[in-house]
Amino acid sequence: MVEKNQMSGLWPSLYEPFRQMGTRLADWVAPASEASSGEDGYRISMEVPGVAEDDIELTVENNIVTVRGEKKTEREEKGDKWFFSERQYGAFTRSFRLPPDADETGVKADLKNGVLTVTVPRAAPAEREAKRVQISRG
Repeated sequence: MVEKNQMSGLWPSLYEPFRQMGTRLADWVAPASEASSGEDGYRISMEVPGVAEDDIELTVENNIVTVRGEKKTEREEKGDKWFFSERQYGAFTRSFRLPPDADETGVKADLKNGVLTVTVPRAAPAEREAKRVQISRG
């Protein structure tokens, strides 16, 4: 006879592939991206072919850039015979943590030829002045 504790250890291993499937599916649908930096700032490029500009949302909060979007399917099937379709449709979300010197107030985005390019300038270094400190007598 199998004890309850032994049996409960069996269930997680059986369901593990199904539990991870949602994460893997999201990775598969998420657009390919690349990030780079230069003297002036940072650039994130993301492939989003077939995604309309109105279907993309770009937010910046707490030094994190988040891109949400959806590639919608629109096909008319009147009398068509489909042999196969490799096109991908669905919603996606990608988030990127910005470096500490990024100026999140100056984020800009451009969509051209199916590539979304997000540019983030570097923050101007804070000018520090020498400050005279009063010495107290103890």
